[in-house]
Amino acid sequence: MKRFPEAIRITVTLFVTVCSISLFAQEGEFKSVNQATLLGVGKAFLTDTYLSPLEYAGLTTSLLHDRIGPTRHFNNKLLLQQQFQIDLAFTRNPSASASEYAGDVSYNINAFYPFFRNGRFSFFGGFGGDASLGGIYNVRNSNNPGSLKTSVNLDLSAMAIYSLRKVTLRWQLTTPFTGVFFSPAYGQSYYEIFSLGNDKGTVRFAWFQNQQALRNYFTLDIPFNNITLRAGYLGDYYRTDVSEIVTTIVSHQFVVGMAVESLNFGGKRARDNRDIKSSFY
Repeated sequence: MKRFPEAIRITVTLFVTVCSISLFAQEGEFKSVNQATLLGVGKAFLTDTYLSPLEYAGLTTSLLHDRIGPTRHFNNKLLLQQQFQIDLAFTRNPSASASEYAGDVSYNINAFYPFFRNGRFSFFGGFGGDASLGGIYNVRNSNNPGSLKTSVNLDLSAMAIYSLRKVTLRWQLTTPFTGVFFSPAYGQSYYEIFSLGNDKGTVRFAWFQNQQALRNYFTLDIPFNNITLRAGYLGDYYRTDVSEIVTTIVSHQFVVGMAVESLNFGGKRARDNRDIKSSFY
Protein backbone atom coordinates (compact mmCIF):
# COMPACT_ATOMS: atom_id res chain seq x y z
CA MET A 1 0.00 0.00 0.00
CA LYS A 2 2.96 2.35 0.55
CA ARG A 3 3.68 2.35 -3.18
CA PHE A 4 0.40 4.19 -3.89
CA PRO A 5 1.53 7.65 -2.66
CA GLU A 6 4.73 7.31 -4.70
CA ALA A 7 2.74 6.26 -7.76
CA ILE A 8 0.42 9.23 -7.26
CA ARG A 9 3.38 11.63 -7.11
CA ILE A 10 4.89 10.14 -10.26
CA THR A 11 1.57 10.34 -12.14
CA VAL A 12 0.97 13.98 -11.20
CA THR A 13 4.59 14.91 -12.02
CA LEU A 14 4.40 13.32 -15.47
CA PHE A 15 1.04 14.99 -16.14
CA VAL A 16 2.48 18.41 -15.27
CA THR A 17 5.50 17.66 -17.48
CA VAL A 18 3.25 16.87 -20.44
CA CYS A 19 1.24 20.05 -19.84
CA SER A 20 4.44 22.11 -19.79
CA ILE A 21 4.99 21.29 -23.47
CA SER A 22 2.20 23.74 -24.27
CA LEU A 23 4.24 26.60 -22.79
CA PHE A 24 6.82 26.14 -25.54
CA ALA A 25 4.46 25.03 -28.30
CA GLN A 26 5.22 27.90 -30.68
CA GLU A 27 8.48 29.78 -30.56
CA GLY A 28 10.24 31.43 -33.45
CA GLU A 29 8.48 30.90 -36.77
CA PHE A 30 4.76 31.63 -36.92
CA LYS A 31 2.70 28.54 -37.72
CA SER A 32 -1.04 28.22 -37.86
CA VAL A 33 -3.10 26.45 -35.22
CA ASN A 34 -6.19 24.44 -36.11
CA GLN A 35 -8.98 24.89 -33.60
CA ALA A 36 -12.69 24.26 -33.41
CA THR A 37 -15.52 24.74 -30.94
CA LEU A 38 -18.10 21.96 -31.21
CA LEU A 39 -21.54 21.48 -29.71
CA GLY A 40 -22.49 17.87 -29.00
CA VAL A 41 -25.78 16.13 -28.33
CA GLY A 42 -26.57 12.46 -27.88
CA LYS A 43 -27.36 9.74 -25.36
CA ALA A 44 -25.73 8.85 -22.05
CA PHE A 45 -25.84 5.72 -19.90
CA LEU A 46 -24.95 5.99 -16.20
CA THR A 47 -24.40 3.21 -13.67
CA ASP A 48 -22.99 3.96 -10.23
CA THR A 49 -23.64 1.26 -7.64
CA TYR A 50 -22.75 3.70 -4.85
CA LEU A 51 -26.03 5.46 -5.72
CA SER A 52 -28.13 2.75 -7.38
CA PRO A 53 -27.69 -0.70 -8.97
CA LEU A 54 -29.83 0.41 -11.94
CA GLU A 55 -28.65 1.86 -15.23
CA TYR A 56 -29.94 5.36 -15.97
CA ALA A 57 -30.23 6.56 -19.58
CA GLY A 58 -31.07 9.86 -21.19
CA LEU A 59 -29.92 12.99 -22.98
CA THR A 60 -26.36 14.29 -22.89
CA THR A 61 -24.94 17.51 -24.28
CA SER A 62 -21.43 18.92 -24.39
CA LEU A 63 -19.29 21.85 -25.45
CA LEU A 64 -15.84 20.90 -26.76
CA HIS A 65 -12.94 23.15 -27.75
CA ASP A 66 -10.36 21.23 -29.78
CA ARG A 67 -6.98 22.78 -30.60
CA ILE A 68 -4.04 21.27 -32.53
CA GLY A 69 -0.84 23.17 -33.23
CA PRO A 70 2.85 22.65 -33.97
CA THR A 71 5.71 22.64 -31.48
CA ARG A 72 9.45 23.13 -31.87
CA HIS A 73 10.18 19.60 -30.63
CA PHE A 74 11.52 16.76 -32.84
CA ASN A 75 12.47 19.15 -35.66
CA ASN A 76 9.05 20.83 -35.56
CA LYS A 77 7.30 17.51 -36.26
CA LEU A 78 5.58 17.08 -32.90
CA LEU A 79 1.97 18.29 -32.74
CA LEU A 80 0.25 19.33 -29.55
CA GLN A 81 -3.48 18.82 -29.04
CA GLN A 82 -5.47 20.39 -26.22
CA GLN A 83 -9.15 19.74 -25.54
CA PHE A 84 -11.38 21.46 -23.00
CA GLN A 85 -14.84 19.96 -22.54
CA ILE A 86 -17.99 20.54 -20.48
CA ASP A 87 -20.50 17.65 -20.29
CA LEU A 88 -24.03 17.48 -18.90
CA ALA A 89 -26.35 14.46 -18.76
CA PHE A 90 -30.02 14.16 -17.79
CA THR A 91 -31.06 10.54 -17.26
CA ARG A 92 -33.87 8.40 -15.81
CA ASN A 93 -34.09 4.83 -14.55
CA PRO A 94 -35.82 2.07 -16.60
CA SER A 95 -39.21 2.71 -14.98
CA ALA A 96 -38.84 6.51 -15.34
CA SER A 97 -39.55 6.87 -11.60
CA ALA A 98 -36.24 8.54 -10.65
CA SER A 99 -33.65 10.80 -12.25
CA GLU A 100 -29.90 11.17 -12.19
CA TYR A 101 -27.97 14.22 -13.35
CA ALA A 102 -24.28 14.18 -14.25
CA GLY A 103 -21.80 16.93 -15.01
CA ASP A 104 -18.11 16.98 -15.83
CA VAL A 105 -15.37 19.44 -16.77
CA SER A 106 -12.30 17.89 -18.38
CA TYR A 107 -8.97 18.86 -19.92
CA ASN A 108 -7.02 16.61 -22.30
CA ILE A 109 -3.55 17.18 -23.71
CA ASN A 110 -1.79 14.94 -26.23
CA ALA A 111 1.52 15.15 -28.09
CA PHE A 112 1.48 13.45 -31.52
CA TYR A 113 4.43 12.34 -33.64
CA PRO A 114 3.90 11.52 -37.36
CA PHE A 115 5.01 7.92 -37.91
CA PHE A 116 3.75 7.85 -41.50
CA ARG A 117 2.93 10.58 -44.00
CA ASN A 118 2.27 10.78 -47.71
CA GLY A 119 0.33 13.23 -49.85
CA ARG A 120 -3.10 12.39 -48.44
CA PHE A 121 -2.74 10.13 -45.41
CA SER A 122 -0.99 10.74 -42.09
CA PHE A 123 -0.76 8.48 -39.05
CA PHE A 124 0.26 9.81 -35.64
CA GLY A 125 1.03 8.11 -32.36
CA GLY A 126 1.43 9.86 -29.07
CA PHE A 127 0.96 10.20 -25.36
CA GLY A 128 -0.56 12.74 -23.02
CA GLY A 129 -2.76 13.22 -20.01
CA ASP A 130 -6.22 14.15 -18.87
CA ALA A 131 -7.81 15.65 -15.78
CA SER A 132 -11.51 15.74 -14.96
CA LEU A 133 -13.81 16.95 -12.21
CA GLY A 134 -17.49 16.14 -12.01
CA GLY A 135 -20.14 14.06 -10.34
CA ILE A 136 -23.48 12.25 -10.44
CA TYR A 137 -26.54 13.32 -8.46
CA ASN A 138 -29.47 10.98 -7.75
CA VAL A 139 -32.66 12.83 -6.80
CA ARG A 140 -34.18 9.81 -5.04
CA ASN A 141 -31.42 9.21 -2.49
CA SER A 142 -31.53 11.15 0.76
CA ASN A 143 -28.47 10.02 2.74
CA ASN A 144 -25.95 9.82 -0.12
CA PRO A 145 -27.48 11.58 -3.12
CA GLY A 146 -24.24 12.46 -4.89
CA SER A 147 -21.09 10.76 -6.12
CA LEU A 148 -17.90 12.73 -6.81
CA LYS A 149 -15.98 11.83 -9.97
CA THR A 150 -12.46 13.21 -10.35
CA SER A 151 -9.32 11.74 -11.89
CA VAL A 152 -5.89 12.48 -13.36
CA ASN A 153 -4.49 10.05 -15.95
CA LEU A 154 -1.65 9.46 -18.36
CA ASP A 155 -2.87 8.47 -21.83
CA LEU A 156 -1.87 6.77 -25.06
CA SER A 157 -3.31 8.11 -28.33
CA ALA A 158 -3.40 7.36 -32.04
CA MET A 159 -4.71 9.63 -34.79
CA ALA A 160 -5.19 9.18 -38.54
CA ILE A 161 -5.93 12.02 -40.98
CA TYR A 162 -7.00 11.46 -44.58
CA SER A 163 -7.50 14.33 -47.02
CA LEU A 164 -9.83 13.90 -49.96
CA ARG A 165 -10.38 16.45 -52.70
CA LYS A 166 -12.82 18.62 -50.74
CA VAL A 167 -13.06 17.10 -47.26
CA THR A 168 -10.69 15.98 -44.51
CA LEU A 169 -11.33 12.95 -42.29
CA ARG A 170 -9.81 12.46 -38.84
CA TRP A 171 -10.08 9.46 -36.51
CA GLN A 172 -8.59 9.50 -33.04
CA LEU A 173 -8.47 6.97 -30.19
CA THR A 174 -7.31 7.77 -26.66
CA THR A 175 -7.08 5.54 -23.59
CA PRO A 176 -5.48 5.95 -20.14
CA PHE A 177 -2.87 3.45 -18.97
CA THR A 178 -2.31 4.72 -15.42
CA GLY A 179 -3.46 7.48 -13.12
CA VAL A 180 -5.33 8.27 -9.92
CA PHE A 181 -9.03 8.68 -9.17
CA PHE A 182 -11.29 9.37 -6.20
CA SER A 183 -13.61 6.70 -4.84
CA PRO A 184 -15.07 6.11 -1.37
CA ALA A 185 -15.20 2.66 0.17
CA TYR A 186 -18.42 0.67 0.03
CA GLY A 187 -20.84 2.16 2.57
CA GLN A 188 -18.56 5.11 3.35
CA SER A 189 -20.47 8.40 3.37
CA TYR A 190 -19.24 11.74 2.10
CA TYR A 191 -20.03 13.16 5.54
CA GLU A 192 -17.35 10.85 6.96
CA ILE A 193 -14.87 11.87 4.29
CA PHE A 194 -15.25 15.65 4.19
CA SER A 195 -16.70 16.52 7.61
CA LEU A 196 -15.07 13.95 9.90
CA GLY A 197 -11.84 13.72 7.92
CA ASN A 198 -12.03 9.95 7.43
CA ASP A 199 -10.60 10.11 3.92
CA LYS A 200 -8.02 7.33 4.12
CA GLY A 201 -7.91 5.24 0.95
CA THR A 202 -10.23 7.45 -1.11
CA VAL A 203 -7.51 8.34 -3.65
CA ARG A 204 -6.97 5.22 -5.74
CA PHE A 205 -4.10 4.26 -8.00
CA ALA A 206 -5.57 3.50 -11.44
CA TRP A 207 -4.46 0.84 -13.88
CA PHE A 208 -6.14 -1.46 -16.40
CA GLN A 209 -7.64 -3.77 -13.77
CA ASN A 210 -9.70 -1.14 -11.91
CA GLN A 211 -10.12 1.58 -14.57
CA GLN A 212 -10.91 1.23 -18.26
CA ALA A 213 -11.65 4.15 -20.56
CA LEU A 214 -11.70 4.88 -24.28
CA ARG A 215 -12.40 8.02 -26.29
CA ASN A 216 -13.43 7.46 -29.92
CA TYR A 217 -13.36 10.72 -31.88
CA PHE A 218 -14.20 11.00 -35.59
CA THR A 219 -14.54 14.28 -37.50
CA LEU A 220 -15.26 15.44 -41.04
CA ASP A 221 -14.14 18.91 -42.18
CA ILE A 222 -16.02 20.48 -45.10
CA PRO A 223 -14.94 23.92 -46.40
CA PHE A 224 -17.56 26.42 -47.57
CA ASN A 225 -16.11 29.64 -49.02
CA ASN A 226 -14.55 31.38 -45.98
CA ILE A 227 -15.69 28.92 -43.31
CA THR A 228 -15.06 25.26 -42.51
CA LEU A 229 -17.81 23.10 -41.05
CA ARG A 230 -16.66 20.33 -38.71
CA ALA A 231 -19.06 17.50 -37.88
CA GLY A 232 -18.50 14.10 -36.37
CA TYR A 233 -18.96 11.53 -33.63
CA LEU A 234 -17.64 11.60 -30.07
CA GLY A 235 -17.90 8.43 -28.01
CA ASP A 236 -16.68 8.12 -24.43
CA TYR A 237 -16.50 4.98 -22.30
CA TYR A 238 -15.38 5.13 -18.67
CA ARG A 239 -15.52 2.38 -16.03
CA THR A 240 -14.06 1.93 -12.56
CA ASP A 241 -14.39 -1.10 -10.27
CA VAL A 242 -13.01 -0.69 -6.76
CA SER A 243 -14.19 -1.52 -3.21
CA GLU A 244 -17.33 -3.24 -4.57
CA ILE A 245 -18.40 0.02 -6.25
CA VAL A 246 -18.77 -0.11 -10.02
CA THR A 247 -19.16 3.05 -12.06
CA THR A 248 -19.85 3.02 -15.80
CA ILE A 249 -20.36 6.20 -17.83
CA VAL A 250 -21.00 5.83 -21.56
CA SER A 251 -21.96 8.54 -24.04
CA HIS A 252 -22.50 8.73 -27.80
CA GLN A 253 -22.72 12.21 -29.29
CA PHE A 254 -23.04 13.92 -32.64
CA VAL A 255 -20.82 17.00 -32.66
CA VAL A 256 -20.90 19.99 -35.01
CA GLY A 257 -19.18 23.36 -35.12
CA MET A 258 -16.76 25.63 -36.93
CA ALA A 259 -13.05 24.99 -37.52
CA VAL A 260 -10.52 27.76 -38.17
CA GLU A 261 -6.79 28.21 -38.73
CA SER A 262 -5.23 30.96 -36.64
CA LEU A 263 -1.90 32.50 -35.66
CA ASN A 264 -1.49 32.67 -31.90
CA PHE A 265 1.30 34.70 -30.35
CA GLY A 266 1.78 37.31 -27.69
CA GLY A 267 4.34 39.28 -25.74
CA LYS A 268 6.79 41.44 -27.65
CA ARG A 269 6.12 39.55 -30.87
CA ALA A 270 2.52 40.74 -30.85
CA ARG A 271 3.35 44.29 -29.81
CA ASP A 272 6.35 44.88 -32.12
CA ASN A 273 5.36 42.92 -35.24
CA ARG A 274 4.82 45.44 -38.05
CA ASP A 275 3.33 42.90 -40.45
CA ILE A 276 0.26 42.30 -38.29
CA LYS A 277 -1.92 45.21 -37.22
CA SER A 278 -3.27 44.67 -33.72
CA SER A 279 -6.54 46.20 -32.56
CA PHE A 280 -5.18 46.37 -29.01
CA TYR A 281 -1.39 46.96 -28.95
